[in-house]
Amino acid sequence: MVNKIWGGFIISGILFCIITGKLELLNTVILESTKESFDMILKIFPVMALWLGIMNIATVSGLLRKLATRLSKFLKVLFPEIPAGHEAFSYIASNIVVNMFGLGNAATPFGLKAMKALQSLNHKKDTASRSMITFLVLNTSGMTIIPTTIISLRMLHGSVKPMEIVFPCILATLTATIAGLMIDRILARRHRHDHLSI
Repeated sequence: MVNKIWGGFIISGILFCIITGKLELLNTVILESTKESFDMILKIFPVMALWLGIMNIATVSGLLRKLATRLSKFLKVLFPEIPAGHEAFSYIASNIVVNMFGLGNAATPFGLKAMKALQSLNHKKDTASRSMITFLVLNTSGMTIIPTTIISLRMLHGSVKPMEIVFPCILATLTATIAGLMIDRILARRHRHDHLSI
């Protein structure tokens, strides 16, 4: 669906340029945006490679597993439906830890494995389970301690203090996570109450 929307934007933009006779402007914008995108990749890549390398070292050394294990104790409260010791806990915890360092790309494989593990526990395969919804809330709100990507973008655009964004990001993502989990719990209780009433 998203591909169709973006495809519609692109086609309508090209048609508008043809109708208004601004094809030269279209060519200029395409060439400039391509150059800017390439420059952005070249400048962000080293920073992302550094942090992804650090996360890889943390994974191999067992540090990520230790952090995930400690986080699992907290997750048992959020995910009471998941049996103790289930692999879903480690995948969810790993996803959260990696997201805390602002590395969404590195967190994606853990997120997919977590969803697959949660689906194996789901009795209604065509409907998201309570645990799947809670995990999606956690993943979307993305509690972040070090916003690596944002820091990289600020450095790219010549920010004098690129690290200045860290505290506001922590505050914003913490607020989003707490609010998301509160709404999730309220809706879960309402759904359970409606189900019992029926």
